[in-house]
Amino acid sequence: MNNSTLMQRDLAVVWHPCTQMKDHLHMPVIPIRCGQGVWLEDFDGQRYLDAVSSWWVNLFGHCNSRISAAVKAQLDTLEHVLLAGFSHETVIELSERLLAVAPPGLSRCFYADNGSSAVEVALKMSYHYWRNHGQADKCRFVTLTNSYHGETLGTLAVGDVALYKETYAPLLMETISVASPDCFEREEGVSWAEHSRLAFAQMEQTLEQHADEVCAVIVEPLVQCAGNMRMYDPIYLELLSAACKRHNVHLIADEIAVGFGRTGSMFACEQAQITPDFLCLSKGLTGGYLPLSAVLTHDDVYQAFYDDYETLRAFLHSHSYTGNPLGCRAALATLDIFEQDDVINSNRPLAEKMRQATAHFADHPHVAEVRQHGMIVAIEMVKDKAARIPYPWQQRRGLRVYKYALTKGVLLRPLGNVIYFMPPYVITPQQIQYMAEVAYECIELACRD
Repeated sequence: MNNSTLMQRDLAVVWHPCTQMKDHLHMPVIPIRCGQGVWLEDFDGQRYLDAVSSWWVNLFGHCNSRISAAVKAQLDTLEHVLLAGFSHETVIELSERLLAVAPPGLSRCFYADNGSSAVEVALKMSYHYWRNHGQADKCRFVTLTNSYHGETLGTLAVGDVALYKETYAPLLMETISVASPDCFEREEGVSWAEHSRLAFAQMEQTLEQHADEVCAVIVEPLVQCAGNMRMYDPIYLELLSAACKRHNVHLIADEIAVGFGRTGSMFACEQAQITPDFLCLSKGLTGGYLPLSAVLTHDDVYQAFYDDYETLRAFLHSHSYTGNPLGCRAALATLDIFEQDDVINSNRPLAEKMRQATAHFADHPHVAEVRQHGMIVAIEMVKDKAARIPYPWQQRRGLRVYKYALTKGVLLRPLGNVIYFMPPYVITPQQIQYMAEVAYECIELACRD
């Protein structure tokens, strides 16, 4: 079996996500035979360093022996059971351990099977909470510009990346949009913290005006990942948490992409020392092995639904694979690695190496900014550096980076004109250096007219 044969079979039957399939007339689909650590290998023997953790899910490398062993053991015990009226030890233990490492005050776990579904749970749960308290008029959500929370209709509605949202606008509920604290937009000489603090004024004003009709504010803490990896300072979260409490509005923290160490702490909310009303988790939850998501909340929310059946106050939301034992076992193995290997502290020198390896990118004539939160680094290419004029999207400069990087054995999947690194935590300093060198070469080539 080789790449060409499998590609032909693939294109005859598979419709790939987030892809214009016609591109594959000139850009081959790459069938992967196996993975190990940071490497993926195709059927022709070419290896690729997975610099983006296969859409941000893989934390500890492909075919991690510890997670694999845990899932294999679970296979021989229990593969699945419905979580309505039944339970299993794995989901109980996972809930206990997630709550133990989560921001203080969270006390209940509700499970789904992907990130979009977790956000849908939080949106519905927030609205339903207020309805159960006789405040059904609180039915709107406040969102940030440039945000992304998934691709189901509810999550598209609370997101703001036009590429995903615009087509389906007629189907979506209306939300209240507030300008992102995105620090790429700060004035020269203004710090991240000051810009984020100044940006909060609009959020404060919005809550003052609309609190009676708003059930929740939803944000991606610190990094708007699908929104070109734009970043902001933790002070914004601190101010937002206080304002939500003051105005009697829920705070939903979508940490699907940024949780589990990506920003340098276990959860990004920790850097602002806040506890949201809802914490949405997925992606790295299972170390990249199986689809699973969780929404963590507190007892005040839980009690709003706890009543006699006849009151019809229960939260009747379900997924067939809710709390799947295989996913839960992978998640437990992932938490074991965090605990046993002191991952958050171990990642600090890797994050510093990423900073050092990319610092000189800032001097490139077509790089407007190099930004970083922990194990996420983003490099923004622009047409005009002084005026920060972006390349026209139609030129697909990022695609040039992607294609060239593959020839050098690195999997980069840029977001428009933004090149980013979000590698598995098992990456070595030498591999980081190589990843950066390839990226710089790619930028050089992509920016040639």
